[in-house]
Amino acid sequence: MMASPTEEPDSALSRMPRQRLYEQIVQQLLRHVETRGLAPGDRLPPERDLAATLGVSRASISQALVALEVLGVVSVRHGDGAMLLDRRSEHQVLTALRSHQARLPEVIDARAAMEGTLARLAAVRRTDADLAAIDAALDKMEADIDAGARGVDGDKAFHAAITAAGHSPLLARLMAEISELIRETRLESLAQPGRPRESLAAHRRITEAIRAGDADGARVAMEDHIALVSDVALNREHDPGPHPEED
Repeated sequence: MMASPTEEPDSALSRMPRQRLYEQIVQQLLRHVETRGLAPGDRLPPERDLAATLGVSRASISQALVALEVLGVVSVRHGDGAMLLDRRSEHQVLTALRSHQARLPEVIDARAAMEGTLARLAAVRRTDADLAAIDAALDKMEADIDAGARGVDGDKAFHAAITAAGHSPLLARLMAEISELIRETRLESLAQPGRPRESLAAHRRITEAIRAGDADGARVAMEDHIALVSDVALNREHDPGPHPEED
């Protein structure tokens, strides 16, 4: 018997999540791993080949690989491509991706609150040694970007140097507690086109405010930077469209 229009909807049913393009590509990559019998240490095909085979842009392939990198399924290195680190089922990966996407806004809020405060404190408390460590991190990130990479290690060193310069043991412990979540946002942000140099420029603005002893300026510069970090493809409503001709 058909349900009447006035009956309550079946509570056992729920809306299907809309699958984004990068999730579809992730599924295809996982199936490739499965059918080819790839093991940890094996490499995936180059991005250009994957884009041509799947009929999508390289930007979409890169987005899917970043999603897998965040979960520790692959490692992506400039010049080396993507290497498999861990084999997982499609269900495990997609569930983890959606969980990660759901908590991104909360992670960004926590970073803005803590790192904005640390930048403000650093402007007041920094020592010459702290400034030297910050400058060294900037140099490291710039050299990495100039070499064609994303500047991940330099970015990590910069934020660690700011935390140290704040001389707040409690905030430093709290930052350590969310270090893995910060790593995820770092990987996602620096994978965005043009983002490494944008982040480097933001780091320099933060540094100059700290060097000048401008506490409010340092806080605002850091909060602006974290807002930039939050603008990642995995957190947007729409994916880049299928344009296989793009490089």
